[in-house]
Amino acid sequence: MDTEKAVARTSSFDASHNLHEYNEREGYIITDNAHGNLKHANDGTTILLPQPSDDPHDPLNWSWMKKHLILIIVSMSAFLPDYGSATGAVTLLPQAAIWNMSPDYVNHSQVGNVFMLGAGGVFVVAFSAYFGRLPVLFYFLVVATATAIWCAAAAELMFIYDMFYFHERARKINIWAAFIILSPYFGPLFAAFIISTQKWQIPFWVYVAETALCLILTILFVEETYYDRRLPIESQPDRGSRISRLIGLSQWRSRHLRNTFGQAMLRPIKVLIKPTVFLSSFYYLLTFAWVVGINTTLAIFLTPLYNFGPLQIGYFYFTPIVAAILGEILGHWLHDLIANQYIRSHNGHFEPEARLRAIFVSTPFMLAGLVGLGFALEEGFHYMITSLFWGLYVFGIMITTVALNAYNLDSYPEASGEVAAWINMARTTGGFIISYFQVTWAQAQGTKVSFGIQAAICAAAFFIIIALMVFGKKLRLASGPLNFATA
Repeated sequence: MDTEKAVARTSSFDASHNLHEYNEREGYIITDNAHGNLKHANDGTTILLPQPSDDPHDPLNWSWMKKHLILIIVSMSAFLPDYGSATGAVTLLPQAAIWNMSPDYVNHSQVGNVFMLGAGGVFVVAFSAYFGRLPVLFYFLVVATATAIWCAAAAELMFIYDMFYFHERARKINIWAAFIILSPYFGPLFAAFIISTQKWQIPFWVYVAETALCLILTILFVEETYYDRRLPIESQPDRGSRISRLIGLSQWRSRHLRNTFGQAMLRPIKVLIKPTVFLSSFYYLLTFAWVVGINTTLAIFLTPLYNFGPLQIGYFYFTPIVAAILGEILGHWLHDLIANQYIRSHNGHFEPEARLRAIFVSTPFMLAGLVGLGFALEEGFHYMITSLFWGLYVFGIMITTVALNAYNLDSYPEASGEVAAWINMARTTGGFIISYFQVTWAQAQGTKVSFGIQAAICAAAFFIIIALMVFGKKLRLASGPLNFATA
């Protein structure tokens, strides 16, 4: 049975299933008591989007414990790429001494790795659309354990889309984003403490062990989360054994019910040419680039300014970690508060552009952080002041990351992996570019000017968000639906 026949067979389904997800013209219908035949959340008014089937194998029907265990494991996997890449931010100092190179020159060795963190994710989500979520996660972790390279962080948003309802997704994205934002700071933090007493190679062996742990947890606990609710329960493909799902054999047998290989490979391209996705990604490139630039070069600034050694630099990395955690805590309430207020004021309807309101909160923190950090580094402010400004910027970028991913997931829920892949690609591309000239730029013009220009770019990029809030829906309607074979 091919995909077209499978879809045709569901035409007799109850008309209420048309409300299972996003309607481009009406937005999300969240609370509508006129549709009493729909399944609702425990509050009795919030419509469950998408509507779960009666199949216990439907990921939406899994237990709270199972869903969140998988969420934590895949978030841990998403934690690995930037963690491993940023581990070299501290080890570049002893490496430079050993190889008789400048720290800035050694830093250039990291940028290719940073770029591939984004580029790899685009291919991973395409493979996931054809081969299935679980086997792609499994095989890339196998490769990651062997090579300490893991480039599939963008695929994790697919798991969130598969397992959680619309009204839960922002909070789950917030958890996932916390792992993403924290990862480049834990890498240097651990590495700094380790190389204070051990050789610089040891942090990378720790990274290998952490990757192996994620592989083991995936083998033991992660499940295939893709489920086609267009198919009646009796027509669902045979799940096969646990091992067959892990290695992809079961998904391979049912591949005719999903995308062809060509369709899967074209999905990322179709998503990128959507104006709102492209503009969102470009905005993120302009605002997140400085996160990577600061993180990979800060040790070069701090060492001569404050006479810091590895241990002191390690302590310094507690600041962005605390800032990201505070951003996660605030975001847990902020994103839902914004959504619920919009729903109440729009008769139970919700438009994705409402997610972007959170960036009005985060932008002042980002701008203040960048400007203050520039002044602190040039004027030699007390290191606690420098630390504070760095934290302000990280706090802001945490809230921005969740808002932007939630916006794109709400706009194109069937392309959860693809939109995350392009945002991730923008993030790493910006970092790839800035890492080449962050230090020389600061040395040439001073950190006041260089970081001030970075803040100005973030401020100018904010107008993209305003444009999306005003014109986003019109752009989405004009560009039309994706019409993917599967979600």
